[in-house]
Amino acid sequence: MDADRAIFLLQKLMWTAALLAGPVLVATLVVGVLVSILQVATQIQESTLAYVPKLIAAALMLMLLGGWMLGTLTQFATTLYQNLPAFAS
Repeated sequence: MDADRAIFLLQKLMWTAALLAGPVLVATLVVGVLVSILQVATQIQESTLAYVPKLIAAALMLMLLGGWMLGTLTQFATTLYQNLPAFAS
């Protein structure tokens, strides 16, 4: 495998990982910021209060987008395995 092909493969891998992790991370970020704003506005200084809404948001995003995420990951893995002989040369 030459360097150009390896760099392309790593670029595709990083893009797929960001595409799969992005929605869950953005949802938990938004919920975390909203809970933090609520904590500041109400002067609640409980640090564990943000965990439950973040977990609910992450679980909700995984339930909503889990099928799409699995399909995208399966498509990437299938493409990778189909092109495996080309990587050896």
